[in-house]
Amino acid sequence: MEKGLLEKTGKPLNHWIEIVQKSGVEKHKEIINFLKSEHGFTYGFANFVAHKSKKSDAGSIDDTDLLVNQYKGKEVLKPIYDKLHAEILKLGDDITVTPKKDSVSFIRKKQFALIKPATKTRIDLGLKIKEKPTTERLENSGPFGTMCTHRVRLTDTNQVNDELIQWLEEAYEKAV
Repeated sequence: MEKGLLEKTGKPLNHWIEIVQKSGVEKHKEIINFLKSEHGFTYGFANFVAHKSKKSDAGSIDDTDLLVNQYKGKEVLKPIYDKLHAEILKLGDDITVTPKKDSVSFIRKKQFALIKPATKTRIDLGLKIKEKPTTERLENSGPFGTMCTHRVRLTDTNQVNDELIQWLEEAYEKAV
């Protein structure tokens, strides 16, 4: 987005952040409207600059803080995350871990797993295993949409078992 912004406007991101700060506009939606009406921005670039100027995008927050924020009020789920994280990293040394605001992606060449604290009592593990039939436990992707093909609902560390690890291995192997 940052490169595209420079190409589209001829000005770097820092220039636009400064413009927003000098404008006195503070609310996210108002920043978007300001950039669209006063500077001819498309919604996508205006939203990008608004997030960057408010430091409200995931890229402006430290990875550790992203993880802490995900489990705020859901601390009972953190041991499940920790166990999943450890098991996933055992799969290979070519895994990129990417924390986001509400989830953590695990990527090889493609994303193959996603951990999301879905409720105060449940983690949803999204897996990308194309053409794998669903089961009672290995459900359709549900709210993950096309990011994942399957979802496993987890409420206890004991559910991170051999069956689940096998699915993780399968997803990892297909992510090339």
